[in-house]
Amino acid sequence: MSSFEALGLRAETLRSLETIGFTTPTPVQEQAIPLLLKSEKDVVALAQTGTGKTAAFGLPMLEFLDPQDRTIQALVLAPTRELCVQISKDLERYAANLKGTRIVAVYGGASIRDQIRDIQRGAQIIVATPGRLLDLIGRSVLDLTTVDVVVLDEADEMLNMGFQEDLTEILSSTPAEKRTWLFSATMSSEVRRIAKRYMREFDELVIGAANAAPSAIQHQYCVVHSKDRYPALKRFVDADPDLFGIVFCRTKHETQNLATAFVRDGYNADAIHGDLSQAQRDHVMGRYRARNIRLLIATDVAARGIDVKDVTHVFHFDLPGEAENYTHRSGRTGRAGQAGISLSIIGTRDVNKIRQLERALKAHFTYVRVPGGAEIGKQQVMAYMKRLKEVEVDEEGLSELLSEARAELDTFSKEELIDRFMSMAFNRIIEQHRTSFDLNVDMSRKDHSARAERPSSLERFSTGRQLFINLGTADGFDKGKMLGYVCGISGVSGELIGRMLIKDVYSFIDIEPDHFEQVKNSFNNANYKGRTVRVDEAAGGGKGSRSDSPRPSSYKGGGGTGEGGYKGGGGGYKGGGGGGYKGGGGGGYKGGDRGSRPPSSGDRPQSGGYRGNSERSGYPKKEGFYEPKPKFPKRERKS
Repeated sequence: MSSFEALGLRAETLRSLETIGFTTPTPVQEQAIPLLLKSEKDVVALAQTGTGKTAAFGLPMLEFLDPQDRTIQALVLAPTRELCVQISKDLERYAANLKGTRIVAVYGGASIRDQIRDIQRGAQIIVATPGRLLDLIGRSVLDLTTVDVVVLDEADEMLNMGFQEDLTEILSSTPAEKRTWLFSATMSSEVRRIAKRYMREFDELVIGAANAAPSAIQHQYCVVHSKDRYPALKRFVDADPDLFGIVFCRTKHETQNLATAFVRDGYNADAIHGDLSQAQRDHVMGRYRARNIRLLIATDVAARGIDVKDVTHVFHFDLPGEAENYTHRSGRTGRAGQAGISLSIIGTRDVNKIRQLERALKAHFTYVRVPGGAEIGKQQVMAYMKRLKEVEVDEEGLSELLSEARAELDTFSKEELIDRFMSMAFNRIIEQHRTSFDLNVDMSRKDHSARAERPSSLERFSTGRQLFINLGTADGFDKGKMLGYVCGISGVSGELIGRMLIKDVYSFIDIEPDHFEQVKNSFNNANYKGRTVRVDEAAGGGKGSRSDSPRPSSYKGGGGTGEGGYKGGGGGYKGGGGGGYKGGGGGGYKGGDRGSRPPSSGDRPQSGGYRGNSERSGYPKKEGFYEPKPKFPKRERKS
């Protein structure tokens, strides 16, 4: 193992590395730094993500720098704001002992006036995104004719994002005799095209197998039905209390929706995508680095440049379209040789894509099963026991309580105390996951159509246990908000909630029968914005029914559950018998006959009166009943 001193770096740089804690160079640094210091040619370096590429080109760049010269001597181009900021911060740490060295990051989403002011104060190194750099060139703020070194970091991604014309214009503003260093995780056709177009004769440096995935990462996949991807993802998170991960989605919309769902279900999560302002993105990333967020939900582009230590898992909620994108995604974990897991949650149609990734990346993907309820409960209990063993007891602060507790529990043996403690602490966790269904698709079945151990949704909600609640759209609820509200009050998982019918001032919700009483009882003494929340068991639900007018079994009036009485007696609605609506006998509406309904536009009752009429049709007038207007006679043609 060599040291940084053996690579030929100046003393000031070595002191900075010692302060940072860098003692031994990574393979890419060990091979790239001597080559970049000595070679007069341009260089293309291929290395896996997370292997220390920034130091591999940043340290040689600082060796060529003259801190006394206030002109721009080096330019680093990066595809995203996050990567731009990360590179500039790393370079500042490496140059901490090089007095007079100034590094300025320029990127969209931040104040261009502040960036112009920083540049005019003098900067030797500019780290930039192509769009903002062109803007500054157009304003005659930057002079790139003095640049000695240009670094293209993640150049393939810059092409994928449509920066080819921008690259051409930027590089045409730099001297022809400059050195160009291109660093990438993959040697795609786009990278070769950049090398041939923008570089002179170049040396190619490959660390590890070209286009291969990082070896420190375990590549895994599970197979579920598409609608079960979110429940499956939650189970993996629940099964590993120490998990600290990134979840990748394809679109900004899906990213935000997934983050919202996690927060609704009580997880510490947030999203980062292109629609956020730079201040919002910085805020999210600050919380994630501080571990105030356990899950970061991100798009491919937004995640470029995310360099966070100790990320244990990368989840692919959607598989990327290209193998190169998978490499960049999975490279967010397993950094600097640490172990990590890259897990793809796929549907049955995506199994072939896993095989294609295996061939392209020359890596083995291991099939894993979605954890079951018993396994999740056990892992959470064991994690709690571990924390219990490591907790420090505040003897002074708890002295009075501890003495009382010891006196109160002195009659129990050690074994009895452990048994009671386990029951009190973990009954809820075990019960919550006891009835969890198997989400794994049985891949041995040719049609991959069902899980043998899991009943269908129709079977699960077929016993008619439907909850009535006096909240609806008038209170600001839609299905998503109602699901979050019910789960938050009752503590049950969203898997136990079936279909919902949200009306203006009330709603009906299918609850899995075994948990119905738990959900119903959890609303005792509940209130919403100062208003009492009333719940009851509704009649007319179950068997997959989606009736638009189910009624609670007993609500402000008599009537049997089978007749659906609602605010009235004898099955009537607001009075009346026999299923009547607002009074009336025999199902009439406000006294009418034979179950007529209130009139609506274009819909006149054909059987039963309205407001006291006993005729079969017609609307009431002040007296009597409605008589249709006579039709005008046809006009005779004049002969």
